[in-house]
Amino acid sequence: MLELAILGLLKEQELHGYELKKRLSEMLGPFSSVSFGSLYPCLARLEAAGAVKAVEAHGDPGPAIPSTGALTGELAAFRARSRAVRGSRGKKVYGITERGEALFEELLLAESQSGDDDRAFNLKLAFARYLPSEARLGLLERRRAHLVERLAKARGAMRARRERLDAYSQSLLDHGTETTERDISWLDGLIELEKQEAPE
Repeated sequence: MLELAILGLLKEQELHGYELKKRLSEMLGPFSSVSFGSLYPCLARLEAAGAVKAVEAHGDPGPAIPSTGALTGELAAFRARSRAVRGSRGKKVYGITERGEALFEELLLAESQSGDDDRAFNLKLAFARYLPSEARLGLLERRRAHLVERLAKARGAMRARRERLDAYSQSLLDHGTETTERDISWLDGLIELEKQEAPE
């Protein structure tokens, strides 16, 4: 999933590691924030596989520090300049390669190991504009079928356990089924739209 997200973002524009981490956290949500400890090994694997390329980009050294005339001010300015020089080593900027484009398409088209993977579906939907219409429709219909099955199981479990549930547990189950029903309705709208816009 992380590889798909990285390749999808790099398909849109070249990014350095920090910006890539920030965008991934925004895309995958606050509860699945990506650490540098998982990002950089993944980038290294993709680079070794020829899916991404990395180039060193030298940043702007920043504004010149004016002379102050005072000894303490000059010392502070000297320290600031030396820190800027030490920290001016170029950052790696990552971009997608032709091999990466092919891998991205392969990952986007692959069916999830588990139909119950909400994050994988959301990620694929975020990049669905890169899929052909038929593949987008398949993605939406598979997800809808999974949610219909999830809803049937939840209703069955509620009927079987209704007498043993307290008000809070019942409320939680009700909320879950209502959320699934809304998701199915939302998918119905997307499926209808996809069918209307599909080429003849």
